Amino acid sequence: MENAGLKDELLSWPGVTALPHRFGGVEFVYEGKEIGHAHGERLVDVPLPKAERDRWIEAGKAEPHHIYPESGWVSIYLNTDADVNNAIEIMRAKYERMKQGGR
Repeated sequence: MENAGLKDELLSWPGVTALPHRFGGVEFVYEGKEIGHAHGERLVDVPLPKAERDRWIEAGKAEPHHIYPESGWVSIYLNTDADVNNAIEIMRAKYERMKQGGR
């Protein structure tokens, strides 16, 4: 499974750009703020408000962050097409909130 589809999808959204991430991988940014980032081809991390983070985890679409599980971040391991779709869904929700002025 490659996340090329993920990258292509995110970069098709108006205003989204990709930059090198400070810990490796690619960071996806909208208006100077991070939507989330990919570490290689297998892992995506997304910062979220805690309540939203909890909803995605309860829905089985994400896991607590792989290093900071108590933070507002989620991790999505890209092992299947469904995982890629989950990452896109979570990042799309974040992007839509950012477009409305939220974080």
